[in-house]
Amino acid sequence: MSGVLFSVAADSYDWAVREIRGEFGREVRIERIGGDIGRVTGPTVHELAQACDVGRIMFVRHLTVEIGSFEELPPDYELAELVLGELPEYPKALAVQAWTDGEGTGGSYYHRIEQALTDRGVTVTRSDQEYVVSCFVGRRAVVLGLNRLADSLSDWPGGRMRLARADERVSRSEFKLEEAIATFGLELPAGGKAVDLGASPGGWTRILRQHGQEVWSVDPGGLDSRLLTDRRIHHVQTTAGEFFRRNRVGFDVVVNDMRMDQVMSARMMLDAAAHLRRGGLAVVTLKGGGRNPLDGARRGLDVLRQGYDVLHARQLHHNRNEITVVARKH
Repeated sequence: MSGVLFSVAADSYDWAVREIRGEFGREVRIERIGGDIGRVTGPTVHELAQACDVGRIMFVRHLTVEIGSFEELPPDYELAELVLGELPEYPKALAVQAWTDGEGTGGSYYHRIEQALTDRGVTVTRSDQEYVVSCFVGRRAVVLGLNRLADSLSDWPGGRMRLARADERVSRSEFKLEEAIATFGLELPAGGKAVDLGASPGGWTRILRQHGQEVWSVDPGGLDSRLLTDRRIHHVQTTAGEFFRRNRVGFDVVVNDMRMDQVMSARMMLDAAAHLRRGGLAVVTLKGGGRNPLDGARRGLDVLRQGYDVLHARQLHHNRNEITVVARKH
């Protein structure tokens, strides 16, 4: 049975199912076909993408429309015919994504599809095309999907964004902010002022500086020594609450990756809103934890909406047990 394939973090599958049924009704049919992938029949991929984009569904990371399921991929000519026959017109180029039910890259399957399409005169890339061919390699089947990039949520295989572990990185947490900026197409204001709450050791501060922000890094702990020579980084060694009691700076951006429960993080962001210019951008990770991360995240979002318009809320690849929320001040 064909439908819409949705990718998730493997341990978040049940939460994604609950969200989908909550959005579209319990009559939708949902089947798990791999550790981090399921099939839903009922809503269209565009309807699912819209619900994910605005944060009504938070635990889905990638979407595609199923066009075939096989024990093994068909011969090249049949494979190309299957893909090309689903498109409204003959494409000059297509993106191809392949991933496995585990940590594998799916590289051999990528090259099979690449060869089949290249033989038919179609340029193949890994991203940045209007249509995306998705190939999921499971233990029992190889599943093929095709979707517009605009409704796919992520330009990476199954939503598994891979970022380089460069020497200049300060901490792994950088990946979370970097992924959010790329996934949601965030544009930080040129020459803006940003405050990084719970900044130590400075990973998010470094990313903000890369995007041209002057940064107030607030944390009782220290910053990586490589950041201390930057005159546009102001390390304020205090708590967020104490900082806001004394602060007189108006900010364009506020970010928060502090380790606290969802509601406490959201309330801290309301404190920050008083120091944020109207229309200012906020990025916060709502930590999962507990037995019900979905309801916890929803409680956090309810608090955030008292001061912000929530633009996006999603569990990204680098979040682990967190939800990344992007919002704008009312």
